[in-house]
Amino acid sequence: MSALLPFLSLDQTCDKSQVWAVQELANAGLHVVQTFDLNVARLAHPDCTCPNHGTADCNCQMVVLLVYQKKGDPATLVIHGQEGKSWLSLAYPDGKRVSQRFETTIRRALRSGQPATLSLAEADL
Repeated sequence: MSALLPFLSLDQTCDKSQVWAVQELANAGLHVVQTFDLNVARLAHPDCTCPNHGTADCNCQMVVLLVYQKKGDPATLVIHGQEGKSWLSLAYPDGKRVSQRFETTIRRALRSGQPATLSLAEADL
């Protein structure tokens, strides 16, 4: 898996960012399916401590969403959050990127409905 390079940074929790992102992607005609939730995965490991906070009771969260167009393979969107902030990244778990056009559609959909707490991590498209 490649390193995650966030394209959006939000001053809100991962949960709020996820709700917002799913809505904006749906408004753009895309379908989203959640495939991973760190908080759910941690339930199976109650003695596991957070590498960032060193405690079992941390506020880190990560969700993985598959974003689908009408045809073709999905894009993988990762939302990582901690301390009331979130970062959105596109991931390429199989080493294969989706088309540049599809990536652009996702980024624009998320930037068009910017919440007031949005800051861009890279230049606008």
